[in-house]
Amino acid sequence: MADLSRRWLLRGMGGIGATGALAALTGCGVPPAYVEAADREAPDRSDRDRRLVFANWPLYIDVDDHDKQRRPTLDAFQKRTGISVTYTEEINDNDEFFGKVSPALMNHQPTGRDLVVISDWMCARYVRLGWVETMDRAAQPNVARHLDPLLASPHFDPGRRHSVPWQSGITGIAYNRKKLGREIKHTCDLWRPELRGRVTLLSGLDEAFAMLLQGNGVDITRWTADDFHRMIDQIRGLVHKGQIRRFTGNDYIKDLDSGDVLAAQAYSGDVIQLQADNPDIEFVVPEEGAELWAESMMIPNLAAHKRNAERLIDYYYQPEVAAELAAWVNYVCPVPAAREVLASSKDKERAQLAEDPLIFPDAAMRKRLAIARDITAEERTGFAKEWNAIVGL
Repeated sequence: MADLSRRWLLRGMGGIGATGALAALTGCGVPPAYVEAADREAPDRSDRDRRLVFANWPLYIDVDDHDKQRRPTLDAFQKRTGISVTYTEEINDNDEFFGKVSPALMNHQPTGRDLVVISDWMCARYVRLGWVETMDRAAQPNVARHLDPLLASPHFDPGRRHSVPWQSGITGIAYNRKKLGREIKHTCDLWRPELRGRVTLLSGLDEAFAMLLQGNGVDITRWTADDFHRMIDQIRGLVHKGQIRRFTGNDYIKDLDSGDVLAAQAYSGDVIQLQADNPDIEFVVPEEGAELWAESMMIPNLAAHKRNAERLIDYYYQPEVAAELAAWVNYVCPVPAAREVLASSKDKERAQLAEDPLIFPDAAMRKRLAIARDITAEERTGFAKEWNAIVGL
């Protein structure tokens, strides 16, 4: 298993960086950013050129315990298919990667990558801009059969024709039950007087807003601007009262572990890692609900090896392969059938993972999970300005 959570690394903060970069790129003398469907595909070289380039985040794939250069599931795919995979860990931040590939995509040029993994809120931007190819689901029977229904049709990509989850997760609440002395069940529990100055929220707009809306009883699949502004007013007031200690990246992990913070908005995958060293830390999906998110595989426009990429995606949706990946990365597995594979393992530790609701959410938890409607391009600049003003207080 991973001895360090990938989310310790920087993630895109959902601010105005990529929006500003796109605005600059679409300025005077530069072609419009949107790419029509007819201009998205290049002649596929997969049959005669058995390779592909796969860009992912660091620490987001299984590695051999004795040889960190080996990636067992990926090595098995290459051996089985004869397709050579150039695997890069170049994605450290959604906005940064957007800035790296956007000049090529908006100018109808290949990126040099056949498969990329980015967060769903950023995937929404690529889909809106027409920067990714439509997958041939007939060539991906495992995806069609095994993709978790909860992840199958997000607002930005109905039917998941342009994206397939690599791993998933939940943004909920982590807290130190021993130090707090009671359970947290609701988002509003964070606003109780005894937690004043001992609560943190995530600083990224896209990471933070959905759970906060749900805490106000909002259906995040169809939230409105009015819902957002009410939430902003609420959080601004809580900041002024000193209820919220600060807004964080992944450094909330250190605060929770030390006891400086008693409760934090948190990612499920981080908490699994933290619990290994501090069993007093618990993760809760509030009764009002929590956001289910994914980081998804996409095939950028003009990819030279589209069919090879589709084949790799489908390979990772075999339950046996998905189980191997889930056992190492410890995020919510997008292939529920992998649970039975782990449950039948003779390895006690692997079998226990099948019962972990932060990898395979149980029925009660699943009822409280939803994928948020994404922030539209028209909304983003104004919303980010309001949010960032609060984060900077």
